[in-house]
Amino acid sequence: MLITPQDLGVTAGETALFSGLDLAVDAGECLVVRGANGAGKSTLLRCLYGNQAPTSGSVSVCGGPPDERSAAFRRRVSVLFDDSALFDELTPRQHLDLLRNSFGGELADGPVPAPDVPASELSAGQRRRLLLHAAVARPHEVLLLDEPERALDAAGRAWLSTLVTTSTRRGAAVVVASHHPPLADEVADYVVDL
Repeated sequence: MLITPQDLGVTAGETALFSGLDLAVDAGECLVVRGANGAGKSTLLRCLYGNQAPTSGSVSVCGGPPDERSAAFRRRVSVLFDDSALFDELTPRQHLDLLRNSFGGELADGPVPAPDVPASELSAGQRRRLLLHAAVARPHEVLLLDEPERALDAAGRAWLSTLVTTSTRRGAAVVVASHHPPLADEVADYVVDL
């Protein structure tokens, strides 16, 4: 299994976001995590990436503890968080060229938004599409997506389903935190409600 949280729990103050969570996501599988705002969806993804320490339990990703500071880990795990950033002065084309030159890989099918416009001038939906392209533009064994449907229009959400499905078909383990029920219906092998 590529992703195996065991007896995982996170407490914020005196509130348990989740506890006793056991999951197993293997190559070619997609887990969709649902729940209300504040239920711990993003926190779970941060635990899987290694930038949030669990209160209890353990996490294994790609055979070891997740560590976002490790270059070897980052070469195996790609992530899109809500606060993922772009270089405002670079165009989408420049962003993706930078990623391909650094990591190799190929673009996802689907149009790159406004390829020659600086990122600072992109709409919220265009920025989200670019971040999604960037998340899959390099090789990865694990893909973590935090509410990837945010700011996407209907066509963008349909493209997102294709993007996730393509990633699992290529053998990645994918975990998606989402509020969008149709996405779970289209891509999930498993659904967890927090």
